[in-house]
Amino acid sequence: MSRGLNKVMIIGHLGRDPEMRYTPSGRPVTTFTVATSRSWNTVDGERHSETEWFNVVAWGNLAEICKQYLTKGQQVYIEGRLQTRRWDDKEGNKHSSVEVVANEMMMLGDRRDSGHQASESEAPEPSSSDEDEFPF
Repeated sequence: MSRGLNKVMIIGHLGRDPEMRYTPSGRPVTTFTVATSRSWNTVDGERHSETEWFNVVAWGNLAEICKQYLTKGQQVYIEGRLQTRRWDDKEGNKHSSVEVVANEMMMLGDRRDSGHQASESEAPEPSSSDEDEFPF
């Protein structure tokens, strides 16, 4: 059987301060957004730029570290996997959201902002039942 690969690495700036919540079982989960930008020149020499926003979710010890050390505007490296969440609202409309489930975070930028790298390996791997508990 062939194996799949689901890995994403992004470097960008936080769009807002991280928000930490706890699942009903008490597991910490932190969410924040990261903006990445890219620029290019058209054949005519016209400069274009584009910003892509990513929703990021961190669990356990990594969630606590992200909440403690990250702030809006800070440059950060995030490594993890893509996950699609699907749900129905009260009116029965279907929704979906793609997010990066982080397993590693590194603060970037100037020296006073950086210097700490965190990894989900510092905490036990979440069980599938924990990941299904979204407090938001």
